[in-house]
Amino acid sequence: MAPSGQTTGTAVQELLRDPASAGTWSLDASRSTVGLRSKSVWGLVSVKGTFQQVSGSVTVSPAGEVSGTITVAAASVETKNKKRDEHLRSADFFDSGKYPDITVRVDRITPDGDGVTVAGSLTVRDQTRPVSFPATVSAASGSEVQLDAELQVERSDYGLTWNQMGMASMSNTLTVHAVLTKS
Repeated sequence: MAPSGQTTGTAVQELLRDPASAGTWSLDASRSTVGLRSKSVWGLVSVKGTFQQVSGSVTVSPAGEVSGTITVAAASVETKNKKRDEHLRSADFFDSGKYPDITVRVDRITPDGDGVTVAGSLTVRDQTRPVSFPATVSAASGSEVQLDAELQVERSDYGLTWNQMGMASMSNTLTVHAVLTKS
């Protein structure tokens, strides 16, 4: 196991090959966060929010293959502006009454240079698209791993096209800080 701090791709590969890593790793919702960043008012105002409810797990096979899911409750979005939060939950955006979950499915993690590449899919509303993005891994102990990533998302790819007078950016960033503990 690598010491605490960012883990290189080589160290992640060693971690995945370690028989003790095989099994289910659960997302610690109390220490994990999924955030949302976007620009509004023609790029002049930065909008930030977090999703207050997140869950998930990852499975590491005996061969070191990784798969898993992180699920975010769409209605749990919070930007510190009640009117905006209600609008984000509405049919104009997440339509959280009809589509309660936003899901990142992880199909594989490939170690590389300074971290890993995560490949899988993102589902928002009823639209699922493949995604691949870099992430950093930190190993706090033999039973805890942290993964940090930023995922660039074009919201129009997921049917979120509402844009009054072109004020809101269609490019958004999802930030993920996932703390996984060995079950």
